[in-house]
Amino acid sequence: MDATLPIVAGMVSTAVFASSVLPMLCKAARTRDLSSYSLGNITLANVGNAVHSVYVFHLPAGPIWFLHTFYVVSSALMLYWYLRYRPVCRIRPLAATTVVPMAAVARESQW
Repeated sequence: MDATLPIVAGMVSTAVFASSVLPMLCKAARTRDLSSYSLGNITLANVGNAVHSVYVFHLPAGPIWFLHTFYVVSSALMLYWYLRYRPVCRIRPLAATTVVPMAAVARESQW
């Protein structure tokens, strides 16, 4: 019975952690708005997951494998979506811009 308690705790914590990330993934997939996320943070999460995989997958198979695999996939998805759905910075041609002299701006502000 002593050996089953850690396994049950691992399964419960895996379900809790995975369910805490699912709303973020669903919202990101639905809205394609990842502007509140940082590219640096998502990249570091992916690098950390890659390095941590060396440790996790040398452990005996168990709930930690599922949890770590879930984190690897969700972090990779977030990075992919971040790069795919980021707004494209479009530079308007110089001819399309209107130059307003400062004197005209100063006259408008007087009224």
